Amino acid sequence: MSISVATRTDSFVHPALFYGDREEYLAGTVPFIHAGLAADEPVMVAVPGDNLHQIRTALGVDADRVQLHDMSEAGRNPGRIIPGVLLAFAAAHPGKRVRIIGEPIWAGRTAVEYPACAQHEALINAAFAGRQATILCPYDTSRLDRSWLDDACRTHPVLQKDGAEWASPYYADPVAVAAGFNLPLPDPPARASTIAIDVHALPAIRRFVTAHAVAAGLHPDRVSDLTLAVNELAVNTVRHTTGGGTVAVWTDATRLICQLTDTGHITNPLAGRLPVPPRQPGSRGLVLVNQLCDLVRVHTRPGATTFRLHMHR
Repeated sequence: MSISVATRTDSFVHPALFYGDREEYLAGTVPFIHAGLAADEPVMVAVPGDNLHQIRTALGVDADRVQLHDMSEAGRNPGRIIPGVLLAFAAAHPGKRVRIIGEPIWAGRTAVEYPACAQHEALINAAFAGRQATILCPYDTSRLDRSWLDDACRTHPVLQKDGAEWASPYYADPVAVAAGFNLPLPDPPARASTIAIDVHALPAIRRFVTAHAVAAGLHPDRVSDLTLAVNELAVNTVRHTTGGGTVAVWTDATRLICQLTDTGHITNPLAGRLPVPPRQPGSRGLVLVNQLCDLVRVHTRPGATTFRLHMHR
């Protein structure tokens, strides 16, 4: 007989909760929260706005005992969720088992965002290995693509539905699953503007990105965020590669997109997804980029890495 995640005391538990409607959603999430509160576990809920409202209403006065986040804001970029949401909460409660509901994949996610979401779900298992935590991830079976639900069975060791729980027969090595979403990115459109990267070009690159971000209508704070993010990547290119690189910028109907390509190769699958100790300031670049941008897609292989940064207009 399986043991409910509400009563487990082993290190890390990561179930996917499949739900088809509001009643199933609340039946799977609210008792999970109450069990955590009863066990004196710090509890956080990070789910999209409508679902957050449902949980807050169902909890009543107990909502004040739970840290609540709108995942469509806190986790807009999937690459920032592990360091900025999940591990930040765990670090705020040292020595205690934490209980989290995290819903990074919802019906409003796009096909462009999804590979980063799937990588996130896989890499949670590596980032939290050995940690005292339970992270429950709801999946809407009525609105999500069938292939996304299948992927949830590969990224979660435990599955839940209608009050039942079982080990996923499809769960696979998280690093291998994440690598499967390390997908080539389409070439920039012909209208994209480009500039070369070298050690002498960094000030020009900052001016280039700033000018395009202003022309695209980004808020001044967002202009600064994008310029800083691109500068961090360009500095890494100069410091850690020998072949230079290229920055390309273009817009579509809703976004400004900035792509940096260089000759580096990222071999650590958790690069940019783990907080960096203060004594290692030179390693903070990718973490910062994930925090600043609305979406970061990366394709890396020996001899070539492409970063694609998205900012909503």
